[in-house]
Amino acid sequence: MILTKQYRCIHSSSCQCTKGHLSEDVIFLVFQQLNWNPKFIATMSCVCKWFDDLAKRVLWKEFCRTRAPKMMLDLQSSGSHSVDGNWRALGKLLIYCSGCTKGGLFNNINIPGHFVYRTRFSRTSGKSFLLPQCRTDVLYVSDPCEHLDQGDEGDVGFFRGIFKSFSMSKVRKMLIKRKAQLHPTEVCPYCKAKLWSMQQAEMIPQSASCRLGAYDDCIEYYVCLNGHMLGICTLLPLSDSEEASELE
Repeated sequence: MILTKQYRCIHSSSCQCTKGHLSEDVIFLVFQQLNWNPKFIATMSCVCKWFDDLAKRVLWKEFCRTRAPKMMLDLQSSGSHSVDGNWRALGKLLIYCSGCTKGGLFNNINIPGHFVYRTRFSRTSGKSFLLPQCRTDVLYVSDPCEHLDQGDEGDVGFFRGIFKSFSMSKVRKMLIKRKAQLHPTEVCPYCKAKLWSMQQAEMIPQSASCRLGAYDDCIEYYVCLNGHMLGICTLLPLSDSEEASELE
């Protein structure tokens, strides 16, 4: 991979990196040996704007390609060299369960966000979250991140996902056609874009709860302007969820 070499911070006169930087080639090779460790990438991004820019353009992109290679190939197969939102946002979505705060998107519960070691994203599962007339869209959705025994809320599951080419998707066109309102205060935890409520737009099919193993009336999810999806559900007891999967 050929990278443009830059040796001095070009973003800010107040940057402390006045003696220049290692070349991008060297940094690329170092992080390649570290297997694109996201903790190290995030730490380096805080050093200065030059490092942050390099992380956004190169390092997070390589992290995403390494963590989910088939998914990344599909998301870029339309000919784009980028993804909706940015590579850092997608990298965070791959490894971070957003949780929720009381009074936020999911009003009645407070579960801190946290990093997850590994999550499976499925294009096939994504079909279950789309209305029949939108199922030509491509949506990758994670398995639910389970938070058990949450008091009155029961067993809670958080899930997240991303659309391919969301700007041209049927879901986006339908949200606009139905004049769905953007959330007045909350934003996407991954890219900070505004959010549409799929529940408010009445665009949550019953197949979504079947796929998640959740109660029909206890599922809610949002889609941001960049096509990132995040949602919550109340999970059925294990024996009941197995029956729901068979019915699907």
